[in-house]
Amino acid sequence: MRRKLLLGNWKMNKTVTEAKEFALNAKELGKLARQNKVDMGVCVPYICLAPVKKILKTSLIVGAENCHELDHGAYTGEISIPMLKDIGISWCIIGHSERRTYYGETSEACNKKLIALLNNGLIPVYCCGESLETYEKGETKAFVEEQIRTGFKDISEEDASKVVIAYEPIWSIGTGKNASKEIAEDICSFIRSIIKDLYGSKVSNRIRILYGGSVKPNNIKEYLTQKDIDGALVGGASLDVNSYKELLTNLL
Repeated sequence: MRRKLLLGNWKMNKTVTEAKEFALNAKELGKLARQNKVDMGVCVPYICLAPVKKILKTSLIVGAENCHELDHGAYTGEISIPMLKDIGISWCIIGHSERRTYYGETSEACNKKLIALLNNGLIPVYCCGESLETYEKGETKAFVEEQIRTGFKDISEEDASKVVIAYEPIWSIGTGKNASKEIAEDICSFIRSIIKDLYGSKVSNRIRILYGGSVKPNNIKEYLTQKDIDGALVGGASLDVNSYKELLTNLL
């Protein structure tokens, strides 16, 4: 059985001081998650990674929000995978819709990062999802399929099962407009079918697929009781320890 996963994405929020305060208050949260066989963590801004990891240690997963595919070079402002590994980071989000929309990140670029992360023993959280325009045209599945097939290009069967996929319809991120549980399940099930086509049943049954998009304490259970939704990638609700705890307790 696939283990449930709750992963927060802080985006460009929290100073180091604020992040440390969160981490100090979140230690018990990790214990509660483990007791209930749920994996739980936060992906935080670069400058917060080291101090948050130092406080939380293994209490919660601590991941990065992005990385560069090369391990060094003249890439001003970028962060390499060896830099992440050096401070004990083993998870990283790739291809979030905001990276794709605001910074022109393509599925081809994501593929390079996925391969680099896997080669370095890190766990990638690969995001996919469609815009409102694509959704209204009825082209969601074709759009998401391209993201998955391109993102997983040249990735082995063994490595593919280590990737976490996060489906986030762009039109529901931070808008308060939720995809219904039926829509979310339909697309997550479709994603699993693509993985099955690429790698077979063993990998498709093992890989974890998250839903993200205005996930809140009052709606998380309806999403995570769906057959093909194994967890949630959470934005705003992960910024406050109390609301993040409420997400967990409402899931149980």
